[in-house]
Amino acid sequence: MSDFTDLNSVNAGPKTAMVCIIGRPSAGKSTFLNTASGEMISIVSSVPQTTRNAIRGIVNTSLGQLVFIDTPGLHESDKKLNLKLTKTAKDQIENCDAVLYIIDSTRDYGSEEEMIASMVKTRADNLVIAINKIEDVRSNVSLCREFLDRMFPDFPKERIVEMSAKADQNVNDVLKALYNIAPVAPHLYPEEYYTDQEVEFRISEIIRGKAIERLEQELPHAIYISIEHMEMAKANLLKVRAAVCVERESQKGIVIGKGASKIKEIRVESIKECRRIFPYRVDIDLQVKVDKNWRQKDSVLKKLLD
Repeated sequence: MSDFTDLNSVNAGPKTAMVCIIGRPSAGKSTFLNTASGEMISIVSSVPQTTRNAIRGIVNTSLGQLVFIDTPGLHESDKKLNLKLTKTAKDQIENCDAVLYIIDSTRDYGSEEEMIASMVKTRADNLVIAINKIEDVRSNVSLCREFLDRMFPDFPKERIVEMSAKADQNVNDVLKALYNIAPVAPHLYPEEYYTDQEVEFRISEIIRGKAIERLEQELPHAIYISIEHMEMAKANLLKVRAAVCVERESQKGIVIGKGASKIKEIRVESIKECRRIFPYRVDIDLQVKVDKNWRQKDSVLKKLLD
């Protein structure tokens, strides 16, 4: 987690802001959120569009409170799931106090990046731009700045920050820039909070994250997690029954693995992560179910994304 002591140099009173994080898939939005908050709030994966919901992470310093909303990565597609994800991001842009646009300095900048830049232009007065992945040997900051100069010709240079969310480099500078445009206001959450995610959602995201890690490129977008039942069996034991849901019968065996090895590993690692996060023991009964073509079902998408 970043050392926030140097943030006192910002000339401002106590502030509070809802900050929407926007960028292309795998630009480093979730990595930034986790680094800034010091906790695992959002799934980090090499698989694009891992984040499906608007996820909140909270950063508290002596200057006030920044409530970050990690939105799904945006890209051009007319598929129903992608359209829902894009709507989620647009809604957050319109309703937040500030926008953090994270741009990947290792990639080319075509129509997809132009679409996102055009989208955040409407909030230019409340915008901070972070050029990410500067630690990567493929990083081309000069090319990135040329793109930004073209898309944001009169944008204040002090609100463009080069950073590495992965290496926790200049993350504080991004926070400083956001505090400078944040309004003076009371906190939205107690200072000990680093997220407002409900327990059921956090557990489902932990399971989904562990599944994605082990399924690699095989079918990460074809799964969702259904929490079937939760109960506090004892004062310090939460019992959870959950299912990894896939689209087709043929995908079921991939998730289960030979001799049920893969689903067992997902379960065990999920339990470990839950016990690290929650102040009580968590036991998970995990199964695999088929929900045929769920990505085309409005009822499922509404439950997952709303």
